[in-house]
Amino acid sequence: MEERKRFKGVIPPVSSLLLDDDSLDKDGMKKHIDFLIDSKVDGLFFLGSGGEFANMTESFRKEIAEFVISYVNKRVPVLIGTGTPSTKETISLSQHAKKAGADGVIIINPYYYKLNDTALFSHYATIAEKVDLPIILYNFPGCTGQDLTPTFLLKLAKTYPNIVGLKDTTQEIAHTREVIQIVKSEVPYFSVFCGYDDHFLNTLLNGGDGSIGLTANFAPEVQVGLYQAYQQNDFISAANYHQILAQLVSLYTLDSPFYNLAKDGLRFRGFDISTKVLPPATELSDDKKAYVKDFLQKVLPNYFK
Repeated sequence: MEERKRFKGVIPPVSSLLLDDDSLDKDGMKKHIDFLIDSKVDGLFFLGSGGEFANMTESFRKEIAEFVISYVNKRVPVLIGTGTPSTKETISLSQHAKKAGADGVIIINPYYYKLNDTALFSHYATIAEKVDLPIILYNFPGCTGQDLTPTFLLKLAKTYPNIVGLKDTTQEIAHTREVIQIVKSEVPYFSVFCGYDDHFLNTLLNGGDGSIGLTANFAPEVQVGLYQAYQQNDFISAANYHQILAQLVSLYTLDSPFYNLAKDGLRFRGFDISTKVLPPATELSDDKKAYVKDFLQKVLPNYFK
């Protein structure tokens, strides 16, 4: 790897917009990408949990990666989700992302089988040795059934300099705080992002680097506003944005998986898109759509009219 890239700020996990035949809505994606970049986000993350990667074929993931990297065209850093339960397949997707021009990859740990620490370390070590890109690890124990502990992360980061960060999607802010304290104290360039939006301010206050949260798809101004306010030491404004995010995350309880609501949020912002999701996930019911629209109009009346 030519240099260590440090990622920071607001990096939305971009929704994968679809047409009725389950193909990629390229026109919709272009408008969505332009909207996020115009909103001053610091990067874009495609094919994460909110991007429905787990319900896609390998060929569809590659198709999306090639399209979005080309369209973004270096306007902001692009991260591609390449994690799978298979070490070889993860390497293949990661090498493809590099060839397509990605700035880095985000890799969730293998799910379904719970691995012992030796096997899990070997998985990431093999990937790091074969993928010449910055790698951000993705800790989502609620979906994988296995936590990436701070001491485990420190060992990886100290051994492989291209492992440069973590997206920590955990309910416990204490976990994120411990990662910051334990890993960043010895590997200062290691970036720590929260995965849940309402942990953003706490992550920054504890010395972390940013957020990769779903609500930035349809309300990027809130996360961008919080980050900019924090950078300017305007803690009153940062706290106000935090309070809004704390309300927005209550939407996550409406459905499972909850990433479908991001597409409805975009539609309620005026984007003419389908809210279709890949099976076995389903769209929000009509009554839940109505609830989301009413909720957003009350919480963010300037954006949702």
